[in-house]
Amino acid sequence: MLRKRIIFTLIYENGFFNQSRNFRLQKVGGIDWLEKNYKFKEISIALDELVVLNVARGEKNMFEFSKTLEKIVEDVFIPISAGGGIRSIEDAELLFNSGADKIVINTILVEDNDLVTRLVKKFGSQSIVASVDYRCDEVFINNGTVKVDKNLEDHLENVELLGVGEIYLNSIDKDGTGFGYDLKTVAKVIEKIKAPLIIAGGAGNEAHLAQGLNIDCINAVATANLFNFIGDSLVKSRERLLNDRYSLAFWDIEAASELKNSLINKKL
Repeated sequence: MLRKRIIFTLIYENGFFNQSRNFRLQKVGGIDWLEKNYKFKEISIALDELVVLNVARGEKNMFEFSKTLEKIVEDVFIPISAGGGIRSIEDAELLFNSGADKIVINTILVEDNDLVTRLVKKFGSQSIVASVDYRCDEVFINNGTVKVDKNLEDHLENVELLGVGEIYLNSIDKDGTGFGYDLKTVAKVIEKIKAPLIIAGGAGNEAHLAQGLNIDCINAVATANLFNFIGDSLVKSRERLLNDRYSLAFWDIEAASELKNSLINKKL
């Protein structure tokens, strides 16, 4: 049986990480502030994967984003998916060379299917995550600002035909609310697609993670809620979910921490 995953999403814009609510952003702090106040390197031990999204409006500075990504991956020993603003093979290569294990694409799923096909061919479907932002039955691209002329189910079917490895399904209405995932919509679309599914938008506590993990066809649950999942709450949430026999990988937190410190000392 494949293990399910808990994913943390970092929302990045022009040097700052943000708290997002219905795609409206509130600056939280830069990477040094994040590490100091949230001890991110420590809570990352309780995760299966990290997603880092560049949501800067307008033209994105991919080089600056790649440098931030390099800092994130220095001491975070979990797979990292990164995206936002990928418009060429070169953009994707920049993120891979900066430490990303997978790339996340969104707007080009609508505007440049040829590029998506080339990305899949060059890097492999397992390296491509399709991010789909939706509200009710409507799909949006360009950071949730442009509505797509296809309903959600048709868009998901088209995305799957492009050969992506996973779909990151993100509810705009639930985003940042902490009220729980949009499981009603998930139930509608889940039978239409075969690609591994990550759900995002709305998780505010351990119970919400559990509700998503309880659904057989969901492969991973994601949260971007910096304020509800801080300190050791993620570590404790994972421990309780494991004790309740959820199908998560078991990480020896103490051993992982020792390994991390050992590698950091070797660098010094």
